[in-house]
Amino acid sequence: MTRYLAIIATTTMLTAPAFAGTLDLEKDELKFGFIKLTDMAPLAVAYEKGYFEDEGLFVTLEPQANWKVLLDRVIDGELDGAHMLAGQPLAATIGYGTEAHIVTPFSMDLNGNGITVSNAVWAEMKKNIPVDAEGKPVHPISAAALKPVVAEYRSEGKPFNMGMVFPVSTHNYELRYWLAAGGIEPGYYSPADTSGQIAGEVLLSVTPPPQMPATLEAGTIYGYCVGEPWNQQAVIKGIGVPVITDYEIWKNNPEKVFGLTETFIDQNPNTTLAITKALIRAAIWLDENDNANREEAVEILSRPEYVGADKAVIANSMTGTFEYEKGDKREVPDFNVFFRHFATYPYYSDAVWYLTQMRRWGQIPEAHPDSWYDEVAKSVYKPEIYMKAAQMLIEEGKAKAEDFPEGTDGYKAPTADFIDGVEYNGKTPNAYIDSLKIGLKGNQKIVGNKIEE
Repeated sequence: MTRYLAIIATTTMLTAPAFAGTLDLEKDELKFGFIKLTDMAPLAVAYEKGYFEDEGLFVTLEPQANWKVLLDRVIDGELDGAHMLAGQPLAATIGYGTEAHIVTPFSMDLNGNGITVSNAVWAEMKKNIPVDAEGKPVHPISAAALKPVVAEYRSEGKPFNMGMVFPVSTHNYELRYWLAAGGIEPGYYSPADTSGQIAGEVLLSVTPPPQMPATLEAGTIYGYCVGEPWNQQAVIKGIGVPVITDYEIWKNNPEKVFGLTETFIDQNPNTTLAITKALIRAAIWLDENDNANREEAVEILSRPEYVGADKAVIANSMTGTFEYEKGDKREVPDFNVFFRHFATYPYYSDAVWYLTQMRRWGQIPEAHPDSWYDEVAKSVYKPEIYMKAAQMLIEEGKAKAEDFPEGTDGYKAPTADFIDGVEYNGKTPNAYIDSLKIGLKGNQKIVGNKIEE
């Protein structure tokens, strides 16, 4: 009994499976990591609703200090898998940063991020933003409204610092995309300088998600891109204003994934299927009946062992609304999507988009043919595992066939649902990269602090 209590005290959660699933599991005791963000919800729900138990899995969920620690612990085997930034498995697999072959059979969500600026910056931006008949700012707000503010700060000798959560995070790429679409240079990476600030008009740096509001309030940064609840926290605290959501930057963009090592899935194929089944069921629960379960999800996530933020802060975005300037709460039903729009299917085209942004900003320093992007995507994203798990759930009566893509080759149709209207086709990544106004193109590379052919 003493040992049992000690285990409970030193881990987030531990539970014995109610009964074994239909699969012959290679490993049933598992530890998964996560960062305290609302989009870790599928893990919390799979645990709390007993979906892991249904698959015979004995699971511990454990919050991690930051994204690097989380990735390192998965690579070292201290964690069996984790809630990850979509760019992390891709970057690790191609050897950018920590090198390891990480894969994903499950995409955790769509959308869910925002860009927040300080009250002082917002006051200046508002001068450049049109208003509607009610006097409210017209959305989406372009970074063109920020451009003169950045210029003014720079003329006064003040570097315009902004925060994002990790160099290969969606947040980094979304913030850069928004800035570049508004005519602002967000800076480049090179093998010799991994700051990402080469030739940048705005200087982006890493700040852990829960620390974003405090760092903004301290004046260390003037804005940031982060997932919830840390944009809404700035609104509640009265220290900043979210100016745009990632849904407005790229409608229904992919966000987090569930990452495991290739070694793990090779050694534990049935366990991997069981994990994927439980996570699919959690995603279904989160979105079913027009988000009818979101209030319960908010209560779960507000617990200290998960996100640990006030329920009101989490509910501000999780229940179909998003508050921009205080009092300006708008309907955004798809701000957090966990299952609709085939959100959990790991599309190759999603992986390719991340790779194009790595190339665009110099994290991938050399040009590669289109075939390289396809090969990397297929080495990391594993829709075949996902669809096998989905088929099992369909046969068990726990999911419907129409909820999963049929006959897909893993690539979504081309889309221009971006703030700048540029069309993205995952099958022609180099043409896409070349169509973007700001960023590396063709055989360009960063030499010193300049772009060279």
